[in-house]
This record gives sequence, C-alpha cells and structure tokens, in this order.
Amino acid sequence: MLFDRVAVPVAVCDVYGMVQAANPAMAAECGTTPGRLRGQDVLDLFRPQESDQVERIAQALRLRHRSRYQVSVRWRAPDGTERHGELTADPVSDTVEDTPALLVMLRVQGEAAPAEPVPARVTLIEARILALLAGGATSARAARETGLTTDGVTYHLRRLSARWGAANRTELVARAYALGVLAIGVWPPVAAGRITGIR
Repeated sequence: MLFDRVAVPVAVCDVYGMVQAANPAMAAECGTTPGRLRGQDVLDLFRPQESDQVERIAQALRLRHRSRYQVSVRWRAPDGTERHGELTADPVSDTVEDTPALLVMLRVQGEAAPAEPVPARVTLIEARILALLAGGATSARAARETGLTTDGVTYHLRRLSARWGAANRTELVARAYALGVLAIGVWPPVAAGRITGIR
C-alpha cells in the first residue's frame, strides 16, 4: 500500500533487472500500468547512457557486493519527449545469503534537448538542378541553364538519388523539399538560402 503511494518512480527487480513490481509513478513514466511493467527488463524501458556502467554493476552483483548503483539513463515519455535521469539500484534481501532483489528508483533530471536536424549536404550545382527539376525542367533544359552537359546533370542526379535513396526524380524532388534543400512556398522553385549544408 505504501509502495503505491510513493511519489518517486520505484520498481522492484530481480538481480537480472526484470521488473517484479512497480508503483504507479514508475508506470506513468512508461505510459502504462504497474501490472504491465511486470516481467519487462528495466534497461529496455530506460536506456543506459554508458553500457560499461551496466556491466560493472552486473559484475558487482555476481560477486554479491551490496553497494548502491547508479546508471544515467534516457527514455521516451508517453507524450513523446525524450527525458533523462538516473536509475539508482539498491540490492535488498532478508539475509546476506539470499540472492538480492533490486530496489530501483528513478530520478527524473529533465527533458533532453531535441537533436538538431542535420542539414542536407548538397553542392550549389546540385541545389540548382533540383530547383530546375522541381519547376518541370527536363535534363536538357537543366543542362543548358547550368552550363553542364546532359550527362553532367544525369551524373549529379544519380549521386543525389544514391545519397538519399530516391527511386526516381519525383521522389528526389520530394526529398529535397523534405530535407529543406528547396524553399517551400516559392515559385519558381529555388534553393533554400538558410541551408548551411550547401557548399
């Protein structure tokens, strides 16, 4: 009863990290109910920042050391935000000879900063070719407007298709818009000036 009323996210795990019981606060961090956490690996729910931390703890538990262990972790909250914090595991048992269970507490330290999107890497000529294609230009017209040969335009399109995994020109232009290479809402199409990856 007291376990369920604790505001801190807490779980009891076996020595291998499998959840045996969890309080509602721990379940809320995972977007589920306490009963559904039972049998799940706590390190699948909360990703360790450093894998060697986990190995050191496992080794210490095999040697029956009874220290407090801390692991820096990240996880995705139910609302989709990436959070980070610290799991603290305390071995507990009735006697020294018993295999201990782990009392695991989660300290939420905050939301992780969202990863910065990596700008698409394109050359100026590739961006120009993509803008021309988005406007309906043929390879011959793109060649005339860029001063390349038709084979030169085809070469750049093949490189871009391979880099972005595009199956055809339509998909290539769609990816250019999705990656921010082409400016949205502008006609005729132009390369987005804010893209730092254009070189």
